[in-house]
Amino acid sequence: MDLLLLSNSRSPDGGYLNHALEAIAAIAAGRTRALFVPFASVTAGWNEFTARVQDAIAGTGIVLDPVHACDDPIAAVATAEMIFVGGGNTFNLLAECRRRELLAPIAARVRAGAPFVGWSAGANLACATICTTNDMPIVDPRGFDALGLVDLQINPHFTDAMPPGHRGETRRQRLAEYLVANPTAMVIGLPEGDWLRVANGEVVLAGPHPAFVFRAGREPVELVAGRLSLPSP
Repeated sequence: MDLLLLSNSRSPDGGYLNHALEAIAAIAAGRTRALFVPFASVTAGWNEFTARVQDAIAGTGIVLDPVHACDDPIAAVATAEMIFVGGGNTFNLLAECRRRELLAPIAARVRAGAPFVGWSAGANLACATICTTNDMPIVDPRGFDALGLVDLQINPHFTDAMPPGHRGETRRQRLAEYLVANPTAMVIGLPEGDWLRVANGEVVLAGPHPAFVFRAGREPVELVAGRLSLPSP
C-alpha cells in the first residue's frame, strides 16, 4: 500500500493544497487519473468541491473522476489508478461511503496497489475507525469502522492551544478520554501542515511541525520529521 495522509487542506497563505502538491505528485508517480470521493463536503455541493480540488491540483497533471458521478461506483473503484478522499465532515463521509457500499471496495483497491490520498476527514477514513476525528456527528454513519488501512488513529488539525476564556477540554484531554475507552490504540496528533506517508511497512512524517503519539497510560511522545519508529504496545 502507498498512502498520503494529510492533516489539512489549507496552506498558511490560504491556498488549497498548495503545501502538498509536491507530495501528491510524488505519490502519483506518473499516474494521471484519480477517483475522487467528495462526500465529506456538506456546505458545498460535491460537484463544486470536485472542481475546487481539480483546480488546486491542475499543475500535477492529475484528472479527477468524481465517484458520485460514476454510473457504477463500485466498478469505478475496482479500476481506479488512484483514490483521493477530500476533507470536511468525517461522519458524512463515512455515512455516504457505507450507504453506497464503497468501504470494502476502496480498501481492497488500495491494498491491491492504488495510491490513496486523504486529507483531514479523508485521513481519518484510512484509519480503523473515525473515532479520533474532531467533527460533529451531524449524521449517523451506522458505526464508526472505516477503511482500516493503517494500524493507528490520526487526529488531524492537532493543536493543544487553549483560547483565552475557553473552559473546555484541550485536545490532549479528549485524546486521553479516547485512550481510556480504547487502551490498545495508538493516536498520532498531526498538526496543520503535516502529513504521513505510509508505504512498504514504513511511516514517514513530513511537514513543518512536530507531531505527537499518544498511548494509554503514557506521556505523549514528540515526533520529528522523518521515518518514524513508533512505540510498541
